[in-house]
Amino acid sequence: MKMGSWKKFLILLVMAFVIGLAACQGGDDTSNEGETQVEENESSEETSEEEAQDDEESAASESVTLTDKSGEEVTIEEEPERVVTVIPSATEIVYAVGGGDKVVGVDEWSNYPEEVTDIEKVGDMNLNFEKIVELEPDLVVADLNNGDDIQALRDKGLKVIVLGAQTLEETYEDLRLAGQAVGTEEKANETVENMQNRIEEIEKKTAELSEDEKKSVWFEIDQELFTAAENTFMNELLQIAGGKNIMAGEEGWPQVNEEVVIEANPDVIITTYGYYMEDVEEQVLARENWKDVTAIQNEEVHNIDNDLLSRPGPRLIEGLEQLVNILYPDLME
Repeated sequence: MKMGSWKKFLILLVMAFVIGLAACQGGDDTSNEGETQVEENESSEETSEEEAQDDEESAASESVTLTDKSGEEVTIEEEPERVVTVIPSATEIVYAVGGGDKVVGVDEWSNYPEEVTDIEKVGDMNLNFEKIVELEPDLVVADLNNGDDIQALRDKGLKVIVLGAQTLEETYEDLRLAGQAVGTEEKANETVENMQNRIEEIEKKTAELSEDEKKSVWFEIDQELFTAAENTFMNELLQIAGGKNIMAGEEGWPQVNEEVVIEANPDVIITTYGYYMEDVEEQVLARENWKDVTAIQNEEVHNIDNDLLSRPGPRLIEGLEQLVNILYPDLME
């Protein structure tokens, strides 16, 4: 072979080798890329699963810190599974916000909703602390009206949150607080929104009443002439219903002399103790000293279930609707 031809052959041989090597390397790169992609996908899936699991564990372990109506800062480490309520309003609130399936004990006076009749009782105004401890609650829901029992419960190592509304706005706060405490915050917000919407509809109707059309009312919450005055949810409900409280100048739940009522001459008398006395309306109508009172002359004496007006909770809206039906029945048609 001539020298020129040999050089050409060597050049062609080298070129063929380089091209073949490049082709082999290209094929290997493609294969490696596929394997790398699979490994990356598997790694990504494992990471996502781990992150999701971490998120679930994080959510489960999240604690909530609340300041209750006693001013106490309460930290609840985990969503409670066993709840005891020690006053009727607290019982109704816990059920209203969707925590009823967690309730394992209630006080003797709790009578709503109906299923509480089958739940273990933990005493009345005198709580059975031994029974409460036996039930091993994760949370006890009380009220400011439980007084010294609140600290007694805490002294036994129990987790206690305290409610205690005196106005509608505070009732909303108690519902939200209970929802946060028992882990049903969304349901609590729905309950509050429902109450607010129903009240707004009533306000639209009673707003049409002129001042002259509004009826004056005497609230009688006890035979001893205790009543509801300013800064009580009962008075607030009456104002929303379009009524005028003859004791609006007083505060809280005062006891008054009958001459005060007679002189104020209410258009309507509302009693709230018919649950423990029969024929309460007839007894009020028969009061000799009250015979000239407009409400007596027109037989405008009505009893409303005390539970609907005295328990700061979701059923206050039912008490409000009854008030409007009594004062202005045409408005509710």
